[in-house]
Amino acid sequence: MKALKKRILSACCGAHILHDGYTDLLYVMFPIWQMAFGLSLAEVGFLKTLYSGAMASLQVPSSMLSEKVGEKRLLLFGTLIAAMGFLLSGWTTGFLGLAACLVLSGIGASVQHPLSSSLTAHAFEGPQLRGALGTYNFSGDIGKVLLPSLCAALLAVWDWHAVTSAMGLLGLLVVMFLAVVLPKATVANHSKVQPDKASVDTGGKATGRNFLNLGFISLSSIAVIDSATRMGFLTLLPFLLISKGATVTQIGFALSLTFAGGAAGKFVCGFIAARFGVIKTTLITEIATTILMALTIPLSIDVVMLMLPLVGVALNGTSSGLYGTVPELVPQHIRSRAFGVFYTLTIGAGAISPLVYGFAGDRLGVPNAIALIAGSVLLVFPLTLGLKKAFRRLEV
Repeated sequence: MKALKKRILSACCGAHILHDGYTDLLYVMFPIWQMAFGLSLAEVGFLKTLYSGAMASLQVPSSMLSEKVGEKRLLLFGTLIAAMGFLLSGWTTGFLGLAACLVLSGIGASVQHPLSSSLTAHAFEGPQLRGALGTYNFSGDIGKVLLPSLCAALLAVWDWHAVTSAMGLLGLLVVMFLAVVLPKATVANHSKVQPDKASVDTGGKATGRNFLNLGFISLSSIAVIDSATRMGFLTLLPFLLISKGATVTQIGFALSLTFAGGAAGKFVCGFIAARFGVIKTTLITEIATTILMALTIPLSIDVVMLMLPLVGVALNGTSSGLYGTVPELVPQHIRSRAFGVFYTLTIGAGAISPLVYGFAGDRLGVPNAIALIAGSVLLVFPLTLGLKKAFRRLEV
């Protein structure tokens, strides 16, 4: 059973590395595509909206479809579609073709979060659950560091067509890895793992038979704001750096520093949330996010580069605690759907925000748009009151 758990977690982490890497390598490509197609910031944001919107819209359908066709089969198929989108993008010569490829990849990427999260949650019921989900979430940040860095390095010697095709080929290799490592009949495997009594009782206290309760709604609302501000900031960050004199290679390095800090922040904050609670962790990380975002505006590029790992820690630290709290607020038998709803909301917010803040960047300028993003983080604070009330009910 222990070996089976390790195989499931390894497969889920491998899928997460690829899919999150795909999502965040786009930030390296945006300045390249802006120059190649003469795009405005709003049009750049629209590209991100297409990808993330396609991914967000199919989170719940993917989780429901997996109940019929099996999680392994659907995860393999979705990863294959995501890889094909990047592979085909290398052959496109126009904006519409590129947009279509990003939609295709987004559709394929929609399966990963709900299925991998559900597989991990089912395999590690009980006291191991939060640590396993923290490891799974951390693996995505490895992809956020590796793939953007790889793209930036390859762009120094290849054109963007070859680079995106190479990312597609990498995805095909991951599909083969998943086919070998992920156990068969993963839905059936769920019944082999005995649920922890405390975990089931806690979910029952919090929600009864439904996950649309005060705790889950408050948690999802916080995650929506967190995701929207993170995606909006990351979309505009390359253009802020360009205004300070950065090259494409420096932008790739800067994003890698940010994502490396994010990886550390997500991993550490997951365990901090387990010890001190998700509410305190959220308040600390969001205050730090507001301050550090604001400081990137006036400071020189050298200072900003030194700050970016800390920005990443604050930017991504919140999410780990939020994701790991979902199982505590929903019954076990509908976790897959709850994760689907949760990721639909968070990824959907991340899909819309680049377009919204792209318009703001065109109208107000990039520095003012980033100041607006920093201020919007403060909307999280009143929402923690609802989450605090939900946890008090659990203690009764």
